[in-house]
Amino acid sequence: MTAQQCPFCTLPATRIVHRNQSGVVIRDGFPVSAGHTLIIPHRHIGSFFELTTSERDDLLALLDWAKQQLTEELSPDGWNIGINDGAAAGQTVPHLHIHLIPRFHGDMPDPRGGVRWVIANKADYWSKKS
Repeated sequence: MTAQQCPFCTLPATRIVHRNQSGVVIRDGFPVSAGHTLIIPHRHIGSFFELTTSERDDLLALLDWAKQQLTEELSPDGWNIGINDGAAAGQTVPHLHIHLIPRFHGDMPDPRGGVRWVIANKADYWSKKS
C-alpha cells in the first residue's frame, strides 16, 4: 500500500484530535470501547521497530497526552495499549498505529488475560494445572 492509498496518510483534518512533530492522535473509526484512540506517526512506516528514537519519544508523548485527556473525559478503570505489528499479528492497515483502549469495570465478564486473548487457547493460564 502506498502512502497515497493509506487511510492514515490521507486523514481529514477533522479526525485529528492532537498532533506533534512526529504524529497525530485520532479516535478509532471502529472503537472497541468508548474513547478508543490511535496514535499514528506522520511517516508512512509499517512497524514500531522502524521508528527513529525521536519519533518513538514523540509518539509516546502523544500516548501520554491521549491518556490524560481520556482520564479527564471518561475516567476509565484501566487501559489496554497495543500494537499489531505485521499481518501475522493482525495488522490490517500497514501503517504503524498504537491503540489506546480505555477499559471499564464490567465491560467484560472476566478481563483477566487482557491482550493474551489474541491466542484464545493460551489466554487463561491461571486456571490450567501445571
